[in-house]
Amino acid sequence: MDWKEIRGNWVLIPQNPIGIIHFLGGAFVATAPHLTYRWLLEQLASKGYVVIATPFVNTLDHIAIAKSVLLNFERTLERLHDAALLRKLYLPTYGIGHSMGCKLHLLIGSLCAVERAGNILISFNNYAARDAIPLVEQLNSTLAIEFTPSPLETNKIVQESYKVRRNLLIKFNNDTLDQSAVLTKILQQRFPEMVTIQTLPGTHTTPLGQDIKWQTGTSFTPFDAFGQWFKQEVYRDLTQLKRAILLWMNPLSPP
Repeated sequence: MDWKEIRGNWVLIPQNPIGIIHFLGGAFVATAPHLTYRWLLEQLASKGYVVIATPFVNTLDHIAIAKSVLLNFERTLERLHDAALLRKLYLPTYGIGHSMGCKLHLLIGSLCAVERAGNILISFNNYAARDAIPLVEQLNSTLAIEFTPSPLETNKIVQESYKVRRNLLIKFNNDTLDQSAVLTKILQQRFPEMVTIQTLPGTHTTPLGQDIKWQTGTSFTPFDAFGQWFKQEVYRDLTQLKRAILLWMNPLSPP
């Protein structure tokens, strides 16, 4: 199963797919999601999910980005059907976002007419521009620079207009950037008993973990031992993340 670039999106198409994932990554790693999130996305595809990962460049206008990535996703989906690369007319579609990707999925689910079986929001954060971009703090003394919508406006939009009923929020136990607690309260008020929150071991960058090819030398050294331990630690957190996502999307299928 190889990555295909289709209308600007990076796509994995398994045989006999059981669902579709629209993936949006974090602000500064989203330009090449097939590389930065490769391990996680390929693992999800291996379980039968078509992965459509939409690259984007972060700007101050997050509403414009949300509408743009949705349009790109829908164009790619249309192309897959037209080219008979995807034969089933209907498959459940899940949004998966990491960091800023969560905010984009929330805006899509609030401002656009989309059908989603659910959204998985990993390490949600909703920072103001001055906190997300260090340079803005210096410029803000003379210029009013802020994301559109602002953090407070984003919360209000979700509180009033978000339409995706089923949501999984994943936070990591060593993630100082995570703001899932506020979002959890908003979503639980909007859709009681339809929101699941899970805390997993890891950090804000856990979803970016990669396949580490560790080659030992002719003799096994303490450095090799450290390398193998590090690889096991990275994979343990990544594997738990993968299992949590798969189990939530399809509770009847072993992850």
